[in-house]
Amino acid sequence: MGLTKQYLRYVSSAVFGVIGSQKANIAYVTLRGGEKARHVAVAACEHVFIWDVRKGEKVLILKGIKHEVTYLCPAPDGNHIAVGYEDGAVRIFNLLSGESNVSFNGHKTAVTAMGYDALGARLVTGSRDTDVIVWDVINECGLFRLKGHKDSITQALFLENHNLLVTSSKDSFVKWWDLDTQHCFKTLVGHRSEVWGMVLLDQESRLLTGSADSELRAWDINYLSQEKDEGEPKEKKVKSLLDDDDEAEDEAMDESPEDRILSCKSAGSILREARDRVVSMTMDSKARILACHGNEAVLELFKVLSAKDVEKAMGRKQKKATKKAAKLREDTDQEVPEPVVQKTLGDEITRLTKIRASSKIRWVDSVWCTGGELKVALLLQNNTVETYSLKLSDHQATPRATPTPVANKTSRLTLAGHRTDARTLAFSSDNMAVLSASGDTVKVWNRSTLQVVRTMECDYALCSLFVPGDRQIILGTKSGKLQLFDLASGGLMENVAAHEGALWSLALSPDQRGIVTGGADKTVRFWDFELVKGEESEQKRLTVKHTRTLQLGEDVLCVKISPNQRLLAVALLDSTVKVFYMDTLKFFLSLYGHKLPVLCLDISHDSTLIITGSADRNVKIWGLDFGDCHRSLFAHDDSVMFLQFVPKTHLFFTAGKDKKIKQWDADKFVLIQTLEGHHREVWTLAVSPSGDYLVSSSHDKSLRLWDRTREPIILDEEREIEREAEFEESIAKEREPVVPGETEGEVAPAAKKTVETVKAAERIMEALELYRSESRKLEEHKYACENAGKQLPLPNPNPILVAFGNVSPSRYVLDVIKKVRSSELEVSLLVLPFPYVPELLTLFNSYLQGNLEVELVCRCLFFLLRIHFGQITSNQMMLSVIDQLKDNTISKIREIRDVLGFNSAALQFLQRELESKEDVMFFADASGRLDEKRKKRRRRERVILTIV
Repeated sequence: MGLTKQYLRYVSSAVFGVIGSQKANIAYVTLRGGEKARHVAVAACEHVFIWDVRKGEKVLILKGIKHEVTYLCPAPDGNHIAVGYEDGAVRIFNLLSGESNVSFNGHKTAVTAMGYDALGARLVTGSRDTDVIVWDVINECGLFRLKGHKDSITQALFLENHNLLVTSSKDSFVKWWDLDTQHCFKTLVGHRSEVWGMVLLDQESRLLTGSADSELRAWDINYLSQEKDEGEPKEKKVKSLLDDDDEAEDEAMDESPEDRILSCKSAGSILREARDRVVSMTMDSKARILACHGNEAVLELFKVLSAKDVEKAMGRKQKKATKKAAKLREDTDQEVPEPVVQKTLGDEITRLTKIRASSKIRWVDSVWCTGGELKVALLLQNNTVETYSLKLSDHQATPRATPTPVANKTSRLTLAGHRTDARTLAFSSDNMAVLSASGDTVKVWNRSTLQVVRTMECDYALCSLFVPGDRQIILGTKSGKLQLFDLASGGLMENVAAHEGALWSLALSPDQRGIVTGGADKTVRFWDFELVKGEESEQKRLTVKHTRTLQLGEDVLCVKISPNQRLLAVALLDSTVKVFYMDTLKFFLSLYGHKLPVLCLDISHDSTLIITGSADRNVKIWGLDFGDCHRSLFAHDDSVMFLQFVPKTHLFFTAGKDKKIKQWDADKFVLIQTLEGHHREVWTLAVSPSGDYLVSSSHDKSLRLWDRTREPIILDEEREIEREAEFEESIAKEREPVVPGETEGEVAPAAKKTVETVKAAERIMEALELYRSESRKLEEHKYACENAGKQLPLPNPNPILVAFGNVSPSRYVLDVIKKVRSSELEVSLLVLPFPYVPELLTLFNSYLQGNLEVELVCRCLFFLLRIHFGQITSNQMMLSVIDQLKDNTISKIREIRDVLGFNSAALQFLQRELESKEDVMFFADASGRLDEKRKKRRRRERVILTIV
């Protein structure tokens, strides 16, 4: 048996360089014992970073698995945060431990909006798949799915006092949902384009929406059911024979279902200074300050005045108008009617100030702190977080009465990442330092701690390397310059004008005495390192000296010197690679075959192979002795941006615009491994000199470190994993199951069919099969005992039952159902074939009689009865089981209700005992009694007014 080549697996070990991903919002969170408005949560690709904005440090990482974070929503209790992902999943993290124990999976595409109710017991999520799902956080299951919007959901808000939900979407509609009946009872159609955000004001009596224009539209909400309760009962109008039919129809239209709940009428609009669309809008916790911004760097702040302040402002307006009328009366000697000042929206919502950030704003969050201070956190589009504070006294009546408050910048997080994409990476010779350079800065990172060692300003960098000795670095820039930096001082040593166009490629000569550069001016230039005396000090410094120039007919995109220093390979804009002799610069070979320009190339350590990657998505492997193409590989679904050999091997890595990094074997021409993790185009990568580490850079602003493990890769298993991933994707794309006999309406089950739900259904079926076989064994044993006339030994139980502690077959089925996640239970039962249902119902009956997991059994029972109602009722054999289930279910539910009532009464008794002992009233009761006193006082005043 011949030896096989062993490949070792590379795994992702860290994500760094990203401060905040633009795809998800920013949110203030409070950690245990932490100050208010000190910590912010931002998405970082698939993770969530918690930053201490005062220290500029990362204090907690909420680790994701694969998909990018798209939305963050802190819970009202302050200890949890809900995180929505690109694949539609939602996970709830504990901010104290950083762990996630609750997860929901119901959406097919990215989660775009989330919101908690006031108690934190329910969570609403909206997605790009146009669905809205309400989840029960305590029970860890989905309640229902609401359908009706035709485009992505942009916002979803609970109306706490009325059990209603309001949602906005890019389809230009705002919909109102009654959560008791689970239907849409009203649709606002007053917008001409997408609705990008909305907030509730004045104790949920006003709705403010932001659209694709410069107006913020206001809508007054009147809850008609509440008005009827508080006001006098309306006189019921009896239809007479003289009434017109049209009038009767109009009255019937007036009493439509939507008008029985609330009416929502336009109350005007507020003009923003910006002319583009609203990107995001938010209110602080006290609903006093509205923050809104577009695609620019300006955040506009508006103040929502209280009713008392509005009255004062209207009083001043009325006095001014009365004085003006009196003066006009005196001047003209004519009768001027008494002016009546009408209240407008501008009197209730006034412009406060604006904050100009250092770059375009992507997301905003605000929080109200003690002492009348507003804290604002901004996530900018250039991978930066900025925070501002605004002093506002509580007694401010209107902004006109006092000077415009000025926002002060309190912190700026910039050190931990680049402002633009890092286009070049390099490892130091000892594998300990990583260089990354972008459009304005070059950073040197410690590989083990991932901390920034040096940050230096530079021009737009395209290529880079460590100078031998690792004390200096050299960059090639878009302006054609070579920039040398000293790492000890962090200063620019020299700026050399090397090329007249962009300097695309930079390569170190194998003898480490110089470098070779290629640029857009169609030349390849050779440089030697030299030490020269400085002008100010006698200490020598490093510089480069130009020695030779190779003139070519096309722009040079990439250059490389063979390790044996014999050949020079040059990739040109005409899609060819030309090979020259190093000593004489005479032409040796030309490599034809790529259809688009070759963007990258590398030569193996033994100078026998050259690999080229092109914008035509192919990688070609050539022999360097004769220039023959060994193999052409279709490597990526988009342009191949970079490739590099692993030192001292014929294995190489490629990076593409399809967000993937792949490892290949240049001898066997096989794909070894695909590294997935980046969420945007991968620009470049670098392999450490030892081959143990790989670092990559992407358009998602992140740098990723990959470690080589000791785990071997078996290619057949890799292909099997890929096929399983394709199967999971195909399941996710399937249409959601429709309940037989029901038409598809605006309400549907919350969960969706996934691989986990299919596996859960298979486990339930296997458990039922085991129960059947064990039951059959026991029947046969009983029959054998009757025939033999004596007691025979029991048959050996199934090994699975023995492994679970000699449980009974029926109890094993219940244990399997209990292990199914609460959020996936309904869909797993929906996948279950009907032949298993009768047996399951019989088991449910025995569980209820034994008082086992009554709540879980009832939940499964009611769901199965609903979806298989027709088949169950038409089966005569099942009627007796259904009758028994009916009796047992009602009695057991009554018992549970009595226990809950007894416990509730006991808790109330303990509360009264504590109050009588400590002579202290609980805050909830105290506030409730205060509300009762106020209501009684209002009723008394109303009675007095009526009598008068």
